[in-house]
Amino acid sequence: MLKSLFSAFLMYSRIPMPHVEWKEENRRYALGFFPLVGAVTGLILILWRMICSALGLGQLVFAVGAVLVSIAVTGGIHLDGFCDVTDALSSYGDRKKRLEIMSDPHIGSFAVIYLVGLLLVQTALFTEINTMSAVITAASSYVFSRGLSALSALYFRSAKKEGTLASFVSPSHRNISAFLAGLFLTAAAVLMLIFGKTAGLSAISAAVLVFLFYRHTAYKHFGGTTGDLCGWFLQLCEVWMLAAIVITSRIAEVLR
Repeated sequence: MLKSLFSAFLMYSRIPMPHVEWKEENRRYALGFFPLVGAVTGLILILWRMICSALGLGQLVFAVGAVLVSIAVTGGIHLDGFCDVTDALSSYGDRKKRLEIMSDPHIGSFAVIYLVGLLLVQTALFTEINTMSAVITAASSYVFSRGLSALSALYFRSAKKEGTLASFVSPSHRNISAFLAGLFLTAAAVLMLIFGKTAGLSAISAAVLVFLFYRHTAYKHFGGTTGDLCGWFLQLCEVWMLAAIVITSRIAEVLR
């Protein structure tokens, strides 16, 4: 269990961890611990909000830092997947061509355009997160999105028999990994509902809708999921959950 935990952090974050030998038995429950990477990201986000408040820093400084926190923790691994899938979908090629494009280490113009747009939208939305309850709700979304991503990796059809995702899925003890991921996902949902109330419920609903869209896209255009698609989903899920929190909070303020 502990080696699987370390494997999850070594693969999906840049947080220093004890060295773990790269073998299947050490990755048996890694996907189940994947949401904990989101928990660390969320805790750092909350800490950053506290620092900004203590120093009197403006919302734009907080927003830029909030976006950079996620990139710093993950090393941009999920943004890389977002770019690869964007290039593949923008090619309008057949399934084989799309999979080939995702394996290409180069980045295309469409990926750059969409990436800039994504980061700008995230920054803009974070400028509207100005209460601690909203910050905690947003922080919990990192855990929730990774819980869904882990479940998709475990139970969605795989588009490829080889690759990074396959190296984690094939040795997985699916039931235990799914239980762990579901446990963390549920805990995140409870926190979102407690601190966000209607905004938390809205964010959860947005995540479910994006999850369904992700499955449809993966099966229709790629024949199943891949590691890049999991990252693409994660980025979309987080930005839509953030948008749901902001929009619902503003509507609630108007109605008061």
